[in-house]
Amino acid sequence: MDGELAEAVAEVLARFAPDGVAIESTAVTADAEDEGHAVGPLRVCAYLPADTNLEFIRPKIEEALWYLGRISPLPPPQFQRIQAVNWVEKWKEHYQPILVGEKLVVLPAWIETIPPGRMAVRIEPGMAFGTGAHPTTQLCLELAERWVKAGEPVIDVGCGSGILSIAALQLGASQALGVDIDPEALPSAHQNALLNQVTDRLRLEIGSAADILQGKFGMTRAPLVFANILAPILKRLLDEGLAQLMTPDGALILSGILAEQEDDVLAAAQAHGLHLSERRQTLDWVALCLTPSDQMLQNDELLE
Repeated sequence: MDGELAEAVAEVLARFAPDGVAIESTAVTADAEDEGHAVGPLRVCAYLPADTNLEFIRPKIEEALWYLGRISPLPPPQFQRIQAVNWVEKWKEHYQPILVGEKLVVLPAWIETIPPGRMAVRIEPGMAFGTGAHPTTQLCLELAERWVKAGEPVIDVGCGSGILSIAALQLGASQALGVDIDPEALPSAHQNALLNQVTDRLRLEIGSAADILQGKFGMTRAPLVFANILAPILKRLLDEGLAQLMTPDGALILSGILAEQEDDVLAAAQAHGLHLSERRQTLDWVALCLTPSDQMLQNDELLE
């Protein structure tokens, strides 16, 4: 059904569903930057307690939807029994500490014991991208161990849960600036900053590379810059000045790149005066550490 009809159905079902109603897309498409968008017919789901009232509620739902179907045709409702599950506890059963590189361990918030010889990055798994389980995040963390400069700041473009900024601070960075264009990511990042006791050194803002370059958040450059997003977006950000966020002796860690996209990203980076200093790959995912070329360094010196 289309959006207008789905809203009408949701309004009818909400009268009988104390546990909520959800409108779901039955198909998703991606644009040029691989961002998903809902397309196709919509499905409306309502969650009803399977108690003694269900036999009285079900005919009322069918009747209400029948009348609505006189205005616009509707498919017949389908009823399916679902076993009640505490998904929060279920998730905790399967989420285990993640050892990354030689120094770091990503710990869910409810696990207190830190493996010997590791620095803990505590994460409350939520909606924001960056729980440490995905190869792109792990590749960035591995590179962070090698490229974080003690006592120096870092910038994280598309910070998500804040995991990369927090890890950099645990590895000795003096302060971090994390930005994301998704406002829903920041509450999760703030919560993770609290868990890791780095709120005084981590600034989190809504924005992107262009906002940093314009000086909106104080810090405009850092010796280490992260961008763990998607390859098409990385290419666009490079055109918008992502490389300018690095200090002349800095490094830019890019991840979220499929192996088949690597050449395109490298070509875009080289066009902006960068060269490859280190590469890591896990399965089909690639992370690149890029540093300024000699020509870029000369130009930067002239500007300064």
